[in-house]
Amino acid sequence: MQTDETDQHLLALLRENARLPVADLARRLGLARTTVQARIERLESAGVITGYTLRRSAATRPALQATVLIQIEPRSGPAVLARLKALPGVEVVHTTSGRFDLLAQVVADTTEALDETIDDIGAAKGVRSSESLIHLSTKIDRLG
Repeated sequence: MQTDETDQHLLALLRENARLPVADLARRLGLARTTVQARIERLESAGVITGYTLRRSAATRPALQATVLIQIEPRSGPAVLARLKALPGVEVVHTTSGRFDLLAQVVADTTEALDETIDDIGAAKGVRSSESLIHLSTKIDRLG
């Protein structure tokens, strides 16, 4: 589905605050409320908008975050992914190009818990090597 400049502006406003009333969105876009509502419904029907979510404040997120870069053995992807999925501290896993095969976003409330999760990742059958990057501070966060 093609989106125009108005759709992109609407999506940006919803990314900032998905709870904005349609009337407020319409005012900011300079459009009629019914037009904005129709655009939202069209974007939802086309799968451009797949849902709305909760953005937690920094005070409610786990205290520690890390990125773990993972090299895996050939043909071990499904087993490694199953192990990562079973670890509660692993929030997101992406496949990557380059030297590493997977990128895992890990969270924990304590350094001990973070260390344990990182050790569990490194010890998983099929993991060749891993490198951990502990997040120190967030400078830009458009995802929440």
